[in-house]
Amino acid sequence: MSQFLSFLSEFIKIVLPAALVIYGMYLIVNTFLQKEFEKRALDIQLKNADIQIKNNELILPIRFQAYERVCLFLERIAPHNLILSSNEPGMSAGQLQQQMLFNIREEFAHNMSQQVYMSDDAWKHVKDAMENIVSVINNSAQIVPSDARSIDLAKIIVEVLMQLPTEPTAEALQFVKNEIRQVM
Repeated sequence: MSQFLSFLSEFIKIVLPAALVIYGMYLIVNTFLQKEFEKRALDIQLKNADIQIKNNELILPIRFQAYERVCLFLERIAPHNLILSSNEPGMSAGQLQQQMLFNIREEFAHNMSQQVYMSDDAWKHVKDAMENIVSVINNSAQIVPSDARSIDLAKIIVEVLMQLPTEPTAEALQFVKNEIRQVM
């Protein structure tokens, strides 16, 4: 038994220090790896923040330009501006109607890509405003004969607009302006 105790004593003298050294190494390596992980995570966060800043530097001016173009679109299709830009001397009411609808379609097609930089709600307001203006023009055109003078159609359109609580583009324009202010 004494030989067994001696063997056990020698074994413990060898294994216990080795176990303590291995445990110490485990703690050191674990601490090192934890700090490296935290450092890498911080680097990733900093890179993501840097990418976000660069994206904002690139995309924000494009978004502002898109909102500006949509505001210009809404101003151009506002009925009073549309009548002035579409009407030519000697036009009939039917020709004025067709020219205004053509101008709206052209302006819309030219600015359709701007929806990428806007919220869905803002773009919906823009489309609704456009559709309301088209409706006002078409409904007004039904009141006057197509061979009537363009000024007769213009007067009817103005009268219809005066009966509305707000001009069709006003609400959309206000919504777009408020949205861009939130981005700033």
